[in-house]
Parts: sequence; C-alpha cells; structure tokens
Amino acid sequence: MIEPKADLLRYLQDGRDALLWKLDGLSEYDIRRPLTPTGTNLLGLVKHIASVELGYFGDTFGRPFFDENPPPWWYTEDVEPNADMWATADESREAIVGLYHQAWEHSNSTIATLALDAIGHVPWWPEERRDVTLHHILVRVISDTQRHAGHADIVRELIDGSVGYLQGNDNMPPGDQAWVGGPPAQTGACGAGGRQQLISAPVRLSVGGTGRHGRERARVSLDRHSVE
Repeated sequence: MIEPKADLLRYLQDGRDALLWKLDGLSEYDIRRPLTPTGTNLLGLVKHIASVELGYFGDTFGRPFFDENPPPWWYTEDVEPNADMWATADESREAIVGLYHQAWEHSNSTIATLALDAIGHVPWWPEERRDVTLHHILVRVISDTQRHAGHADIVRELIDGSVGYLQGNDNMPPGDQAWVGGPPAQTGACGAGGRQQLISAPVRLSVGGTGRHGRERARVSLDRHSVE
C-alpha cells in the first residue's frame, strides 16, 4: 500500500516536471513573451511556482529558504503586484529554473521531515486562519502547481502547437491533431455528430511596452500572498 505522503509527493512532482517540460526547446523570446491579455508567460510561471514552494514549505513551517542570504527583490513584501510572474532582463532561464530545483529540494526536505499533521503558520494569511497542517499545504501547492502547468500547456500550444500532460505521456487521444486542424485555433462550424470543430486562425495580442511598468502581467488567485 502506498504511503499517503508518497502519493501526494508524486502528484506534486508530476506538476513540477510538466511545468519545466513546457520550456524545452524554446528560445529566450518564446519563454518570456506574454501570450494572453493578462500577460501569462512560461518563465514567469516557473518563477511564480518557485516562490509558492519556498513560501508554503519554507516560511510556513519555520524553515525559511532565504535564512542566511537576503531574498531576491521580488520575494519581499514591498514590491508591485505579481512581480514574481515575469522575468527581468537580467534573470536568466538557468537562474530561475535553478531556483525552482532548489525549491524542490527545500520543499522535499520539509515534507520528509514533518508529519502530515504537523502544524505550520502562513504569515501572509489573516491571523485567525494562519494555522495549517502540512497535509493542507501539500494539497494546496499540488493544486496550484497543476493549475499553472495547465496554463503552461496552453501557452506552449499557442507558441508551436506542442501539447501534452507529461513528457512521454501526452494523454492525447489518437487523431486529435487532425481533428483540431493545428494551433492556434478558434471555434468554427459543427462537424458530424454535433461536435464543434476547431479551425486554424491567427492569434493577435496587444502587449504593453518593454519596460518594467509597461508589461502586461498575469493575474493569479492562488499565489504565495493569497488567502484561501
């Protein structure tokens, strides 16, 4: 019988792996460019989820990752909203992915060390709701990671048509590409059996300026500073 903690960690790792996989083979331009009106971009999603893990599995359980060294500017409280959702020009892919890998190790250490019913305190939640268990936080971070992996899957499809659940397991029914007609797509006429077919069409996005305050940024409802 699989131990409950191992089961939860497996689903967390699946989401982690899927999120990073969506960056494979893409240029610096493609991993950074926003492809939704709210600014969702692949590298920003990785940066965001790294901060989620560092906060929930670190600070919440008295195991801060940035203990000896100061945290990066975007991890502090005194920053603009969603500062962890996009990469600056001097933040490399390698640095952000490397930080995410470090976050995994730190989180995994917390998960291995503590019992599922261990109590933590979420500093950015209201005082009356700050007490949580490790089990609660695991479920929350799994949900957030898988949610953003789904966002990344859609963004990657808009870039080059690549889709899939996990590397080596795209979880797509046979013939889907022929049925869809190739990305990007928009809803078109109904096909046989009443099912709506998808017809290729260009996607046009208006993106803000290139400066820090000119970018359009993604909105998130489940982040390191959110309240359940």
